[in-house]
Amino acid sequence: MNLLRALATVSGMTLLSRILGFVRDFVIARSFGAGLATDAFFVAFRLPNLLRRMFAEGAFSQAFVPILAEYKNRQGPEETRRLVDRVATALALAVALVALLGAIAAPAIVWISAPGFRAEPDKFALTVELTRITFPYILFMSLVAFAGGILNTWSRFAIPAFTPVLLNVSFIAMALFAAPYFDPPVLVLGWAVFLGGVLQVALQVRPLARLGMLPRFDLALSDPGVRRIAKLMAPALLGVSVSQVSLLINTIFASFLESGSVSWLYYADRLMEFPAGLLGVALGTILLPSLSKLHAGEDRDGFSSLLDWGLRLTLLLTLPAALALALLAVPLIATLFHHGAFGAEDVMQTRLALVAYSVGLTGLILVKILAPGFYARQDIRTPVKIAVVTLVATQVMNLAFIVPLRHAGLALSIGLASLLNAGLLFRGLRARAVYRPQPGWLGFALRIAVALAVLGAVLWYGMGSTASWLEQDALARALRLTVLVTVGAAAYFATLFALGFRLRDFRRRGAV
Repeated sequence: MNLLRALATVSGMTLLSRILGFVRDFVIARSFGAGLATDAFFVAFRLPNLLRRMFAEGAFSQAFVPILAEYKNRQGPEETRRLVDRVATALALAVALVALLGAIAAPAIVWISAPGFRAEPDKFALTVELTRITFPYILFMSLVAFAGGILNTWSRFAIPAFTPVLLNVSFIAMALFAAPYFDPPVLVLGWAVFLGGVLQVALQVRPLARLGMLPRFDLALSDPGVRRIAKLMAPALLGVSVSQVSLLINTIFASFLESGSVSWLYYADRLMEFPAGLLGVALGTILLPSLSKLHAGEDRDGFSSLLDWGLRLTLLLTLPAALALALLAVPLIATLFHHGAFGAEDVMQTRLALVAYSVGLTGLILVKILAPGFYARQDIRTPVKIAVVTLVATQVMNLAFIVPLRHAGLALSIGLASLLNAGLLFRGLRARAVYRPQPGWLGFALRIAVALAVLGAVLWYGMGSTASWLEQDALARALRLTVLVTVGAAAYFATLFALGFRLRDFRRRGAV
């Protein structure tokens, strides 16, 4: 399996999902703007979405994939199939209970997660109703993550990468065509989440059946494999989800700021998720199964070399993305969201958050590369310690930045904490001699620096004034931004090519 080709496949599917995600946000911004209704929905959706990232895509995936790879490599097909059945049964029952409790406890959840909403009874009640509608999403996405872990371990990356597209399709269709049938109309967004979850689960059935891994009911909580996964999951909840916990706490802080603050942070975070998904999630997805197989095969040199490949590719692609987000904040936000109820002031306030977030984009993506280096080795304790330090540092920075910088200070604390998290993970891998840098890093870094300088100059001079982006019509902005991004990317990669970079240098075979 060519990892570069696998990365292109996952990134391509993720790109489709992100494009539709921006269409989704365009539709939401145009229809609902940034105010009471959207604040209520974003708060209601944030907790089940947080739990999805923590339990499903986060702790569960990081715990399940290494054990599954070990069974596949060492235990044989029958034991592997038995593990799949028993893990699926335990996971479905546990998360169904969580979803039920979440729906029942929705008022308390909103009271805790957005205490500022208590001052506005209508806003609070709407958030509670939306929370009850969206909470089953955690069940659907846990099953999707379970299926994705199996498919990725068998090097079937396309279906799991395509799956998020269905949620965005559900959002777009429901917001455009079903909103008039709901009172208030914003409830349509909650039901779009529910429908999207159902569609994503349904998509996994056929691929699992073709592998012979469609799970059957088999409740055996004492099974050694199930217990090992549960043991790894418990501390991994914090270890892989520190940024999501920070975002939740940021929502609490933001709920006390002026109306619209939650939405400004949401739209900025959505733009951050674009490169984070294309690069960080995609690389983490293809690296974890191969790293797990290399660890199971006790290939330490191959393990270190694969991490080195991931780190170089991350810096090569992430640093220009972070620079572009900071420089092109207004063009991006104006092009995507400055329509209908989303006004010029919303653009400028979202810009502040996006620039602050961009500071930590590289760290955010590096965490998704470095953390699998621990989880593939079933080392949970180290990332947990690092996560605790990072989470505490984030809240200290929140308190320091929120008064002078308001919502942008909350975004900056997330960005700086991501850099701290990545730095501590890197130091941990180096201290244990798990990762040993390959030769050529100094030359690699210098050439990247030159290419970034060229990119920055092209974007800075090509962008023009901020006011021009706010005054132009939607089509003119879109065409102008497309040309600017294309020219900037061409300048960056042409510089790299002139300095000796070649695509073949980054080809890499994955572990079988």
